[in-house]
Amino acid sequence: MTIWVCEQIDPSGIVQACIASEDEQQARACHESFSNDLDQFQKDEGWIAQLRTVDSWDDVPVTPLKLNR
Repeated sequence: MTIWVCEQIDPSGIVQACIASEDEQQARACHESFSNDLDQFQKDEGWIAQLRTVDSWDDVPVTPLKLNR
């Protein structure tokens, strides 16, 4: 199983938002939204939007909003 994890992370490394899905297209759309929601000031300060995969729901670092198909 592949789980797509989309995270918005602040400059101190704290996950501020997390959405996880088994659907790659949904996850890519969430990542694009997370990226677009960061303004230039946040980017300059070190905020990032990250998309990655994990193999188990146990490997998702925080309690995410889970999107079903």
